[in-house]
Formats: sequence, structure tokens, C-alpha cells
Amino acid sequence: MPYTDNQTPRFLRLYKKLSRRELGSLHECMDLVIENPRLGQEKLGDLSNLYVYKFKIGRTQWLLGYSLDEGKKVITWQAIGQHENFYRDIKR
Repeated sequence: MPYTDNQTPRFLRLYKKLSRRELGSLHECMDLVIENPRLGQEKLGDLSNLYVYKFKIGRTQWLLGYSLDEGKKVITWQAIGQHENFYRDIKR
């Protein structure tokens, strides 16, 4: 059974602000993560339930944060953004 995906309100707010080029790259990364949910790096400590997949758009590194529920086979997209303040904002 393949994984399904959900979005948090924070993710949707950030998603709406992206350009077409950024959306194209993001969708490719989301498809890769849905195929292999362990592709991202698992975080420790305060963010222990978070996985982060890093990818580039042009010369800029972007991060895609998601949580994984293997029992229900659900990926929940938490946040998208550049590295600056990404972890600080996701802790809130």
C-alpha cells in the first residue's frame, strides 16, 4: 500500500507563495519522498518526529520538512523553505 500525504496549515501558507519554478522542483522532491519516505534525514531532540529532505532550486538549498506515520502509511508535510530560520520556525 503506497503512502498518502497530508499538509499542515503552515505548509499550505508557505506553498501558496512559491513560484512555478519552485513548485516544479518541490513536486519532484515530494514524489521522491512518497516513493521512499526514509530519504530525508531524521532529526533528533526537540524535532525528533521530523524528517528533512534537502534539495536545490538553482543555487539555493531548500528544505522540505515532513513527519511520518508508518502504521497508517501517512506522510504529513510540515514546512518548506530555505535554511535560514527553518528550524526555529518549525519549533513554534
